[in-house]
Amino acid sequence: QLQSVESGGGSVQAGDSLRLVCTVSGGAINNFAMGWFRQVPGNAREFVAGINWRDPSTYYANSVKGRFTISRDDGKNTVYLQMNNLKFEDTAIYYCAAVSLGSWYPLSSWGRGTPVTVTS
Repeated sequence: QLQSVESGGGSVQAGDSLRLVCTVSGGAINNFAMGWFRQVPGNAREFVAGINWRDPSTYYANSVKGRFTISRDDGKNTVYLQMNNLKFEDTAIYYCAAVSLGSWYPLSSWGRGTPVTVTS
């Protein structure tokens, strides 16, 4: 089963950038759509961004559109999330997973996530 390990989080100021990295083991991701999600403790996990496996189609939550960019390197079994112009409300733990395209239902196990803290 696919297993994700997320990294790249940290504590930054509003307006700064971070690049999150999701390395996947247990199988190849080249036949899967991949997604990034985030969760604030006590709240539900929410979809942030998704990327197709057939073409470079990408999908974003309205709250991050224009600021975040998802990309993938199937040769490295890795997915990235470039986050620019970070806002306080982006503070959360970020997770990635293989997903069902469109519904964003997770198809792989959740990793531990990587925390992002944005101070204003």
